Amino acid sequence: MNLRTPAMRKGLLPAAIVFALAPVAAHAQDQATQGAGTTELDRIQVTGSRIRSVETETAQPVFVMNRQQIEEQGFQSVSDILQNISSAGSPAFSRSSVLASNESAGGSYIDMRNLGPSRTLILLDGKRLGINAEGLQDVASIPSSIVERIEVLKDGASTLYGSDAVAGVVNIITRKNFDGAEGNVYFGQNTQGDGAITSGDFTIGSTSERSSLLFSAQYSKEDPVWAKDRAYSRTGSGPFHPTAGRSVVSQYGTISNLIIGTDDDGDPIYGDLMTLDRGGDSRNFADYHVTDDNDLANSNEQMMLKSGMERRSIYTQGRFDFTDNVSFVADALYNHRETEVQVAGYPFQSAAWTDVAPTNLDIDSYYNPLGNQSSHATPQEVEFFRRGWEVPRVTNNKLTTYRFSAAFEGAFEVGERFFDWSVGYMYNKNEGSKVGYGDFNLINTAQALGPSFLNADGVVQCGTPDNPIALGTSPGQCTPWNPLSNFGDAGPNTLADPNVQNFLFARNQSLSESETQVFSADISGSIVQLPAGPLGFAAGLEHRKESAMYSPDAMMQNGTTTSNAAGLTQGQYSLDEAYLELNVPLLSDLPGAQELTINVAGRYSDYDTFGDTTNLKGGFTWRPIDQLLVRGNYGEGFRAPVIGDLYGGLSGTYTYYTDPCDTTFGNAVVNPATAARCAADPNIPAGYRQVVQGGGLATQPGQQSNAMYMVGANPDLLPETAVTKTLGLVWSPEFVDGLDISLDWWNVRIENAIRSDALTLILDDCYQRGIESRCDFFTRDATGEIVDAQWGMLNSGWLETEGYDLEVNYRLRETSFGDFGANWQTTYTSYLNEQVDDTGENPTQVYTGFGGNFRIRSNLQLTWDYGDFGATWGMRYFSSIKENCAYDQTGGPECNLPNHIAPDTGAQPLNQTGSNTFNDVQIRYRAPWNATISLGANNVFNREGQVLYSQPNSQYSYYGGFDIGRFVYMKYQQRF
Repeated sequence: MNLRTPAMRKGLLPAAIVFALAPVAAHAQDQATQGAGTTELDRIQVTGSRIRSVETETAQPVFVMNRQQIEEQGFQSVSDILQNISSAGSPAFSRSSVLASNESAGGSYIDMRNLGPSRTLILLDGKRLGINAEGLQDVASIPSSIVERIEVLKDGASTLYGSDAVAGVVNIITRKNFDGAEGNVYFGQNTQGDGAITSGDFTIGSTSERSSLLFSAQYSKEDPVWAKDRAYSRTGSGPFHPTAGRSVVSQYGTISNLIIGTDDDGDPIYGDLMTLDRGGDSRNFADYHVTDDNDLANSNEQMMLKSGMERRSIYTQGRFDFTDNVSFVADALYNHRETEVQVAGYPFQSAAWTDVAPTNLDIDSYYNPLGNQSSHATPQEVEFFRRGWEVPRVTNNKLTTYRFSAAFEGAFEVGERFFDWSVGYMYNKNEGSKVGYGDFNLINTAQALGPSFLNADGVVQCGTPDNPIALGTSPGQCTPWNPLSNFGDAGPNTLADPNVQNFLFARNQSLSESETQVFSADISGSIVQLPAGPLGFAAGLEHRKESAMYSPDAMMQNGTTTSNAAGLTQGQYSLDEAYLELNVPLLSDLPGAQELTINVAGRYSDYDTFGDTTNLKGGFTWRPIDQLLVRGNYGEGFRAPVIGDLYGGLSGTYTYYTDPCDTTFGNAVVNPATAARCAADPNIPAGYRQVVQGGGLATQPGQQSNAMYMVGANPDLLPETAVTKTLGLVWSPEFVDGLDISLDWWNVRIENAIRSDALTLILDDCYQRGIESRCDFFTRDATGEIVDAQWGMLNSGWLETEGYDLEVNYRLRETSFGDFGANWQTTYTSYLNEQVDDTGENPTQVYTGFGGNFRIRSNLQLTWDYGDFGATWGMRYFSSIKENCAYDQTGGPECNLPNHIAPDTGAQPLNQTGSNTFNDVQIRYRAPWNATISLGANNVFNREGQVLYSQPNSQYSYYGGFDIGRFVYMKYQQRF
């Protein structure tokens, strides 16, 4: 008997599949003739179950987006498409987070339910995508040209797919059985004239009776957008406070340690900061003035708002049927992604690096206006501030992905029972490099700032007349630097001098590599025929090995560059797993029980790092009447720490935070309990102000630290466990033809949750929540400044979220005005809460409605087709956001909830913004030469979100997931 044919019949899936469940397997069973006039429906596999069946609805909710729906919107990349579904959380690494400098910077990662991207499993044709050292899966490696549909299992499925699937599963299904050729070109840009996206792809395929072959190539390029070109990012704290956050470490030479006398103990008394006059002589102290507001730097002038990206990919896929029942399938993917990011020139503070090298301007430097070669009465070495404005920091992130999977698969029959089997291998390798330029080489900088003199040729030379150092930029040579010259000053030894740039600035490089290997064997089929239907089963074995390495260069590891210090991350782990799933039909075709089926599964995992664990799940589907389905699910999850969590090296960071004890912007201003805890700290003086970059005082909340702190891994981390529950309805009323509605309740609770720590969280726990153990993570000096801090990964007590998913799909009957359709999907989050420990003594932290944790996200898609013409109107809704009041803590236009009492911190004034809706439109024409021409605009009304000083998922006072302007585009598709 022929059990397999190349294609799946078009009429197989019911209309309600969009809301219930959708097929996963790319090679579904086709219809087979069993006798005259008798047809057997294909057995297919659906996301959320490993069992093939004629039924497509199971206990778990799945959202499906097919290729037509993808083409009817203006988002081109897989990451942008996924980021705009309602159940997606905030982007883990927004392209607006331009200061991110770790291994994952430059990639695109999907975060379901705001539970973290490492808890969302990404599959490509049902097989793992592969993770890096931080446990993240870069969906930017998947070209959109190969996508047939995207299926999102909005429910934890660790039992079926593995430990990554705590929050959900994204299964990206590639195009199969493609016959012919297709080419697409796309161009779009913001109406502000920036952020252009150019994309082109070509796909060709051939299908015969025994084989199929597909080849696809794609190229895309996205231009950057600059912060200075948007009002909310032009300055450090947005348009309402244009001078806040400016740095005293500027592009103008500034002396920071002018000695004006001594006290009774003989210790020096320091005067004001002094900055060189524009056009002044840096060697003449008379040309300096007391530093004023005109000398401060707005670093946003040199920074990108959105980084650029370039991608090249090649994908090929083949299938060969040896017999009607045995086939070989294989696919290979090559993707090269390159992202370039620019941030402002490094803010060099000479005194900050004297423990590494003598980086103050030497008393014997020719360029020291207070030194031995000047006329100053009391010569001294100079501490100075100077930002490398002439050489902005540019980082080029490259990631090359090599992926290969192959499997023998087939089907066989025992009696009248059908069984499907598969034995396969998957290999995924990511090779990354990060090359940065614009940070100072501290060893060379110390030499360039050391003793120097004017030689007989009138050239300033390092060393002394008696012990000169050869001029040049090679090892053993030296080029002097005048750090007090202003930006715009030209000439030898300024930062505009190419020789100085070549000598001072280091080109640092970090390399990364990660490998995922999976060996698998699966079998599924039906065991016995029960009165209500066949008892189905699926079983399988998997062996998975993960290895990863992230290696900064020697200068970064040794801390001899101003780039953040970073240590080596390297490790591996492997596990063996076995799973079993049973689908048991209990009742069918009875009054009040047209269908009642239970599904149970278990997965055994044996880690070489954490031992073994067994996790179970159970679900049911009940159809009391034909038009109503009730479904529910209960599942256990287990997620072990990844390589970066356990084996990551220490790295330095200049973090952004708000000190709760600050007497202008801190919570102590309005919260008596916080104020009392701050007053009880012996190192915090009365009237304490937070010290920020350059040693000045905070002029806004959330400013960058003046000291470098250390972050790293935690080898003592423990695995986390989870329980996921869902309960839902799928209704297709007979009295409204074409209408399908689904509503699902979901709850995820994670015990011993693995999470990254942060200085803001540590300080809030210590002073606002009164958790004394957290006060040991940092050290203050006698002035109150936090001079040392170290943190890493931790196991919190628990993390829990709950909410509802509503989806409505309505397809009107054909009318004389065309075909109309509507799809509405909404996610409502009741709460997202966390407790730092499991003692029950500390308050719960509430995240819902703050930052990027929206209570409601909703998308509405309206479509119209009439002959060769069509149009789509889309609406993307984000509910309001709350954040701690920044400037008007006692009430005002930016603090509309001044009397708010937080359950975890007490008095905490809030500002609540309004909601945001972004509207998208596309019109298209299907030309008679087998082409489709589309014109469209995303955010057609040029909606701009509110200023958000909490900077959620962004480097700026703006949410990193919002549109940054009206984006217009054109697409042309040619089929052959």
